[in-house]
Amino acid sequence: MDDAGRLRQAGLRVTAARLAIMQTVSDGDHLDVDAIHRGVCARVGQVSLQAVYDSLNALQRGGLLRRIEPAGSPTRYEARVGDNHHHLVCRHCGQVRDVDCAVGHAPCLEPASDAGYLVDEADVIYWGLCPPCRIGAGDARPGSAHV
Repeated sequence: MDDAGRLRQAGLRVTAARLAIMQTVSDGDHLDVDAIHRGVCARVGQVSLQAVYDSLNALQRGGLLRRIEPAGSPTRYEARVGDNHHHLVCRHCGQVRDVDCAVGHAPCLEPASDAGYLVDEADVIYWGLCPPCRIGAGDARPGSAHV
């Protein structure tokens, strides 16, 4: 299904700005709002930053985008939704990469105690150094656990 169809299916109006946001986020790599705003403006001309924020919130609520908020980093958005994947974040440069959930059937959705909650999502962030930052820090070993 194309982006316009996905918007309609989510009960959202199809607008040029929303289509541009979805394409920008799909083409990007865990983009922050400023990068998304620049991408949208490059695609459709001037769009206010507030309109981008409003659309991002609507798209996230509609299940079309996912918002991630690594501590100490700007909020980022991605188009990969619905699969409960997690993220690797570099402590030095802030690079974010997707990582699949632990092996098996969503074991990360089964906490030791759910305290009566109906758990439907887990938000796990693995912190460390990406390969280029590890090399810059003098640790070029592929399996090294130094962070």
